[in-house]
Amino acid sequence: MSSVLVIDDSDSVRRTVRTMLESAGHDVVVASDGVDGITQFQEQSFDLVISDVVMPRKDGLQTVRELRQMTDEVPIIVMSGGLQLSNSGGGRRDIDDLLCVAKDIGATRTISKPFSQGDLLAVVGECLGR
Repeated sequence: MSSVLVIDDSDSVRRTVRTMLESAGHDVVVASDGVDGITQFQEQSFDLVISDVVMPRKDGLQTVRELRQMTDEVPIIVMSGGLQLSNSGGGRRDIDDLLCVAKDIGATRTISKPFSQGDLLAVVGECLGR
């Protein structure tokens, strides 16, 4: 099957996504944030990257930008929950807005948490051309 890099700062999300993907036959490597994810990506080849948006050290948008500077060929799925974040102006920014930005800067697809295994595998299959 395919080699997938999963980048998320939540241990439980990394474990869950890894289990979902491995049960479908994918090889999975995990990273705890964008910095670790970029390092993993530079050290080995992947068929697909799945990244959270909101993470410490390097968020998902920065990660997508950096990955797209390295390659246009590897599909990237950006995922996040339906939260709202405070922005520097004191207002709120919906995560859905960030998912739209992620698509604008190079994400192949987005998926909102929580998602089912079926939903995730359908998006993964689309990105891998299956």
